Amino acid sequence: MNRIFTIIFLLISTLSQAQIQIKVIDEKTQVPLENVRVQPEKGKAQITNSSGILAFSVSENQNFTFFKSGYEVITATFGAGEHTVELIEKSLNLSEITVSAFESERPLLEQSASIVVVSEQDFNRFNETSIVNSFNTKPGVRIEERAPASYRISIRGSSIRAPFGVRNVKVYWNEVPFTSPDGTTALNLLDLSNIRNAEVIKGPSGSIYGAGNGGVVNLYSPANPIGGRVSADFMVGDFGMTRYRLGISQQVGNGGFEASYVSQKSDGYREQSALDRQVFQLGGFFSVSDKQEIRTQLLISDLNYGIPGGLNADQLAADPTQARPGSVAQNSSISQQSVFASIGQLYKFSPKIKNSTTFYLNTNDFENPFILDYKKELGFGFGGRTKFTYDGKLAGKELRIIAGGEYQTSLTDAQNFGNVNGVADTVRFADKLRATQGFLFQQAEWNLTESLLLTFALSENFSNLEIDRQIDASGGDLGLQSRKFDPIVVPRFALNYKLSEFSGVYGSISSGFSPPTIDEVRTNEGSLNLDLEAEKGINYEVGYRLGKGKLNLDLTAFYFKLDQTITTYTNPQGVVLFRNAGSTDQKGIEAAIDYALIRNQTAFVRDLKIGTAFTGNYFTFTDYQKGDNDYSGNDLTGVSPNTLVSRLDLRTALGFYLNFTHQFVDEIPLNDANTVYQDAYNLVNTRFGWARSIAGKWELEAFAGVDNLLNESYSLGNDLNPFGGRYYQPAPTRNWYGGVKVGFLY
Repeated sequence: MNRIFTIIFLLISTLSQAQIQIKVIDEKTQVPLENVRVQPEKGKAQITNSSGILAFSVSENQNFTFFKSGYEVITATFGAGEHTVELIEKSLNLSEITVSAFESERPLLEQSASIVVVSEQDFNRFNETSIVNSFNTKPGVRIEERAPASYRISIRGSSIRAPFGVRNVKVYWNEVPFTSPDGTTALNLLDLSNIRNAEVIKGPSGSIYGAGNGGVVNLYSPANPIGGRVSADFMVGDFGMTRYRLGISQQVGNGGFEASYVSQKSDGYREQSALDRQVFQLGGFFSVSDKQEIRTQLLISDLNYGIPGGLNADQLAADPTQARPGSVAQNSSISQQSVFASIGQLYKFSPKIKNSTTFYLNTNDFENPFILDYKKELGFGFGGRTKFTYDGKLAGKELRIIAGGEYQTSLTDAQNFGNVNGVADTVRFADKLRATQGFLFQQAEWNLTESLLLTFALSENFSNLEIDRQIDASGGDLGLQSRKFDPIVVPRFALNYKLSEFSGVYGSISSGFSPPTIDEVRTNEGSLNLDLEAEKGINYEVGYRLGKGKLNLDLTAFYFKLDQTITTYTNPQGVVLFRNAGSTDQKGIEAAIDYALIRNQTAFVRDLKIGTAFTGNYFTFTDYQKGDNDYSGNDLTGVSPNTLVSRLDLRTALGFYLNFTHQFVDEIPLNDANTVYQDAYNLVNTRFGWARSIAGKWELEAFAGVDNLLNESYSLGNDLNPFGGRYYQPAPTRNWYGGVKVGFLY
């Protein structure tokens, strides 16, 4: 009798399982797609057959997620029956790209600002050891690297005041402020694998993001686990470069986690330019309910790299691989260990109202032996950002209101010693530093018509620096000194008009400001320049975008007037100092054109794309006089007037691919007097390889490439206005690399 009941139970259970059959096809060609990996909400993944078909037995409706190389990842809900799914080929068509700039998720064609997207495809065109090459393919954006991991971001010439490090640009990582409250950003703590894609807003964006006249860089790599995946990468290259990465992604219910560890080492092209970086990242995503999502992020970074220093013209001609005299003996370098942790929540109060809030804390242990001194800093910081979004109507027209605030503070014990053969000697001065910045922001977006979008935004900003001198071996004053900057209101007005479904124009007027950082107020020889004023500017901009079929076109013209411009110079001892230099007049044009000669997922040549990006920066000093020298009318220091980047990308049905990039950089003035220039140069990079997905479970890639194919002599970042003519930081000559990647989906 028990056996009969068991058979009846099994029969009922079997009959209760609904049969779901899914056919997957290409959205454009309607051709069935083989080897598509389909992950159900519950149960194991399956792979489509040659007819693009698979079947599941389930007891209820479920979500199914579809993966295939070259196509967008989509999720759909199905019940019993036969269903057809159309996969959309991955495309960078401007009419299809959605960005989150200015805290408003909209298609790029509806954004009223100059924004460029740096995608994972852009990163994979190069050697993946740094962010430099991929960002430098975009108009108006230039990242310099004077030594491995020594970054300097210049958006429309904004790096003029940055002798080292990232300043005058606000950086966010997974919607969390990554720029410290003192205005500096340790971007080199991130490995390229910690960035999945990026959005760069060019020009002042203080109405939403606070201080920084250059712009905003939003970096994204949020945990989004679907199913399970393990991966491993390995790469080697010239100058002793090795890099490996291990990663795992695991879905847990409606959430999950992703973790990765990366180690990168190199000896460097020059003396005293070795690099050793290790980064661990852990991200979590938890869908608590239909209304609430929680995200967590942990980054642990251990970075060490040498500082070879600038060379003069004679030293450059004699041996570009040498370090500045004294750099090796004094072990000129940076050692930095940092922990960055954050937690964020998205809560939907109703279909019209939602809130996103994130909090972070970080620690930083920094040592910098230099030729002239030895710095040690131990710091701690915390902060957060919150925004409320309301979607409603005004006068029957769609209205979106965004309001929120951001607060950051940091505490640092900073000591400066003498440097004796790379070892810290007697203390020269010691300070306790505190930097605080905060602002409130409001933004209204009103669709006056179906084609016209008006935007008005405003922020109220507060910042101050405190320097409490504990020790001064020179006998200077001790005690607390502070600089509280006057509260500043930063407005922005913009409009966007859609000419058609595929094109649009936009214009904006925006203000910006950028107070000096602690490193600019508190210099390496111990002086305090508390009179240094904040930069303030106003930007006028118009643009046109077209994204239709195989063609993308993005054109921008701008005029930026900057007052109290901060520039750098060095004293006879070689210490970098800062000063306000009157004002600058910055006119520019930016253009990007991309065209897909071939785009056919069923042909042998799947993709053949070409692209060009042009940057014209025609920047001059106005009202800039120092002593007997009048630099008014001179070209802005450190900015190339013309940059042209050309790209070609080829991908075949067999998995073979080729990426080719040519970059022309015009001559660059290296001092305010415009008497010394870096020569124009042509930089060619290429990467080729083979990448395939096998049986929908294995992802394999083998690749190789060459940087600086023409073996040009150039500097990827120069020292500006240096003492002794030490302008040049020679970049590597022609160099090769190669590697493999393996991923397994389970």
